[in-house]
Amino acid sequence: MHSDRVEFFYDLSSPWTYLAFTNIMGVLDRTGATMTLRPILVGGVFNAVNPAVYAAREASDNPKLLHSWRTLRDWAALAGVALNFPSQYHPAKSVNAMRMACGLVDDPAALHAFTKAAFESYFGAQENLDNPDVLVAVANSVGLDGDALRARAQSDDVKALLRANTDEVIARGGYGSPTIFVDKAYMYFGNDQLPLVEFALNRSAA
Repeated sequence: MHSDRVEFFYDLSSPWTYLAFTNIMGVLDRTGATMTLRPILVGGVFNAVNPAVYAAREASDNPKLLHSWRTLRDWAALAGVALNFPSQYHPAKSVNAMRMACGLVDDPAALHAFTKAAFESYFGAQENLDNPDVLVAVANSVGLDGDALRARAQSDDVKALLRANTDEVIARGGYGSPTIFVDKAYMYFGNDQLPLVEFALNRSAA
């Protein structure tokens, strides 16, 4: 079903995923690899295999968490990404956004455009990722029919696809967003491991 060498399982509510989505484009350019975007619901992943994330978020004085916010901003500056985060909508519910993303999986170019615009909306303009009206406007901004996509996102097959993608990444060992697979065999997690993604692509091609 998915012939691309890279699978990118992702949730739009994650700032690290926004950075990885931006930075992986250079990896693809340098290696000539192609990528399939696989929308998931990261809350479902956390609930199943990584509930400690919630406890860490509650501890506002957690030194690891505080340091991660500082490095997040450095990574954003390095990537040239405008990151106005966190906003009043953080942490965001992402089910509406991820269902709309699933409604576009048959059109990879449209899914890529919607994903990029949704990231910019939430992390750049500080708009509400959970508001269907905002998501319709995001879709319209990249030439899609936002109202049609909102309706499509409520279909049973789209809801089932989001559940299936989430269950699949859990079954394959994923524990958050983004989870990246190279040639279905090698799993990597997060923006920081993109050098390893590139290494795996070059190693496998050799």
